[in-house]
Amino acid sequence: MTLDELLALPPTVNVTTAARALGIGVHKAYSLIKEGAFPVQTLTMGSTVRVPTAALWRLLEVAPPRSDHT
Repeated sequence: MTLDELLALPPTVNVTTAARALGIGVHKAYSLIKEGAFPVQTLTMGSTVRVPTAALWRLLEVAPPRSDHT
């Protein structure tokens, strides 16, 4: 995933997208989530798991460009 793609993500993403951003496989990501070892918080809503994009950005040490409002 490129930096531009990472910065263009919506506020939350599915596990597949989060795994892609982290450079790991989807099965590994779900395994880590099940073990409580996924490197960022996850949001579970019934059978749906979402990952906050801001948490991914912090882990990967990227930040959206700042907009200057003058």
